[in-house]
Amino acid sequence: MSKTAIFYGPVGGAVNRVADKIKAQIGDDKVEMVPVKGATAADLERFDKIIFGISTVGKDTWDSKFANNDWGIFLPEVEKVNYAGKKVAIFGLGDHVTYAATFVDHMAILADKLIKNGAALLGQVPADNYEFDESQAVIDGKFVGLPVDEDFEPELTDERVANWVKQLAPEFGF
Repeated sequence: MSKTAIFYGPVGGAVNRVADKIKAQIGDDKVEMVPVKGATAADLERFDKIIFGISTVGKDTWDSKFANNDWGIFLPEVEKVNYAGKKVAIFGLGDHVTYAATFVDHMAILADKLIKNGAALLGQVPADNYEFDESQAVIDGKFVGLPVDEDFEPELTDERVANWVKQLAPEFGF
């Protein structure tokens, strides 16, 4: 059985904590944690099962030619890989109160790049279980992956992660 990679960033903080929860739900021996800081397309190509964990970033970060955060540097590496035939899922952290009009939009930006490179995203989550005003990450009533709000709904994280891992299990084979 091949391991599932969790590419996450930044290291430390909420994304890292949620990535650790996902790893624990899947099984520590079945997951390889890969921080996006310093990761390359070659790292992505080693895996057939990939979960991406991304934090909230502003539009200015993605639009900047000189983005220097972990995901800003890693995103061009994501775009170099063909994801056809790979199992791919996304989880993203967002703040549904302060950023209700752009809730987890960063997941949509990543999803768009993955889909353009052949990914069929797994693990969509119904949007009706969340409170928010707008999100680019919702397609046909579902988020492109698992949204998590550690700022205002941390008490829901464990249940959301457990349900999502159960949802992914048949296709990912864990």
